[in-house]
Amino acid sequence: MQTLSRRSLVAAGAALLVPGAAHAAPPDGDLAYLRLLVGAELLAIDFHERALRTKRLGPATATFRRSLADERAHYAALARQLQNAGQLPATAADVDFVYPRGSFGSRSAIARLAWRDETLLLGTYLDAVAAVQTVELRLPVGQIAASEAQHVSALAPLSGKQSIGRAFPAALTISAASAALDAFES
Repeated sequence: MQTLSRRSLVAAGAALLVPGAAHAAPPDGDLAYLRLLVGAELLAIDFHERALRTKRLGPATATFRRSLADERAHYAALARQLQNAGQLPATAADVDFVYPRGSFGSRSAIARLAWRDETLLLGTYLDAVAAVQTVELRLPVGQIAASEAQHVSALAPLSGKQSIGRAFPAALTISAASAALDAFES
């Protein structure tokens, strides 16, 4: 039995986020999740950018800016995973998002849709945590799920929801998440 030092474990974990790090390509199912999650992050980025441009967020502006920075970091990490697997990740130029009428008409409308979108992301990540086979993907996907849960919690009071949600948030299957994301693409 081979013993692993703390240093080798840290190096192995760091390799996940290092562009070009050598590791086996994930199976097709994991790549499908990565592509879906990249699309979900592109939606979150687009939504937050549009919401911030409205100048209607008032005190919630800082929350939206922080969430936007997180979504950009999530996208970058997921895109690197796809690139490391020899795949070309989607970019903002590849998708034209549409939103329900009135989505950006008021602070409360923005907050309600933001909470809905973040709940969609959280559910998608929770299902991915349970479904991905590549061990090296589980931690980053789980970490992003935790971040999305923080976003949901921060947005909840702005949209009339409880700050602390369900003890076991619902996971959203890949097909249900894909269908939900399709509603935002033209």
